[in-house]
Amino acid sequence: MKKALYWAAALIITLASAYYQKISGPTYPEADTHNGIAYNFERSHSSSSDQVVEIPAENPGEEAYLHWKRYKTNDEFTVIKMQYSENKVSANLPAQPPAGKLEYYVVTNRNNEEYRLPPDHNVVTRYKGDVPPLILVPHIILIFCAMLFSVRTGMEAFINESRLKTLTWWTLITLILGGMIFGPLTQLYAFGALWTGVPFGYDLTDNKTLIALIGWVIAGYKVFRNQKPKFWVIAAAVLMLIIFLIPHSVLGSELDYSKIDKN
Repeated sequence: MKKALYWAAALIITLASAYYQKISGPTYPEADTHNGIAYNFERSHSSSSDQVVEIPAENPGEEAYLHWKRYKTNDEFTVIKMQYSENKVSANLPAQPPAGKLEYYVVTNRNNEEYRLPPDHNVVTRYKGDVPPLILVPHIILIFCAMLFSVRTGMEAFINESRLKTLTWWTLITLILGGMIFGPLTQLYAFGALWTGVPFGYDLTDNKTLIALIGWVIAGYKVFRNQKPKFWVIAAAVLMLIIFLIPHSVLGSELDYSKIDKN
């Protein structure tokens, strides 16, 4: 019964951290309401198609314009008139290569008043390649399991050290498979690069996975050498929890348009 409660607690902590990471990341849709106008703008989209931007419209005569340009360039904003259909107006952002980013906003005229959405900044959307389910699904499941085992192993250090070796093994196996094998493969399909962490780059997702693995390798060494592992296991579990609370895709892969323009 106690084991079930410990696993339930570990599952709750894992689910809560995964949810926080998802909603706090830079690719989570931006949704809000400004002067009664609701909007929900995507911040991540597939490179295989244009991204549709839409807002509600009260009548066919309501005019709205989509403003967009390539991110971190000196381009002028392109302005597109949005088309009315079924109580909404919409326009398309053009598809970009993987890791390409566009910044955009909408200006709408309603009741003789002009409103900018969002009112004080531009939305940035990043494009990504399509990842085969046979790679993406195992990556997500294994990373989730690695976090679950990490939390549960950390709890075991407080309860009973007799099962530390088994739980540590499962933490390392799922973290290596999910973060260091299927993770890079996912990034290769999505952004065209297998690894962009140190020493090749500053991708935070790659780097934080590497740091978490180093923490658990050290803890594993202490566990299997029976060198008073309790502190190291707890430290590795806390480190991994902190790392996985960092929003996903922060400082992620980003296309340098200046290199494209030179070709």
